Amino acid sequence: MDMRKLMKQMQQAQSAASKIQEELAAQSVTGTASNLVTVIANGHGKVQSIKIAPEAVDGDDVEALEDLILVALQDASGKADDLQRQATQALGLPGGMF
Repeated sequence: MDMRKLMKQMQQAQSAASKIQEELAAQSVTGTASNLVTVIANGHGKVQSIKIAPEAVDGDDVEALEDLILVALQDASGKADDLQRQATQALGLPGGMF
């Protein structure tokens, strides 16, 4: 195999991977739990913000709020994983590599 051709292919793959990383960072996903907790994350799954509806806050039931936050975080994380899978399919890479 021609080493120049191989190096060129590697550079193209690196360039495409960098572009995908930039695109994922610019995209956002929203995870929700019962419309009481909303989590916004970027395409890498890094949390950008959390919104909690006033009716979700009950001093006598903090555990319910904790559960809602966890569900919303997991929802956002799953959606970010989906974005990563979609983005990496074009490169023929397994999802979640970024």
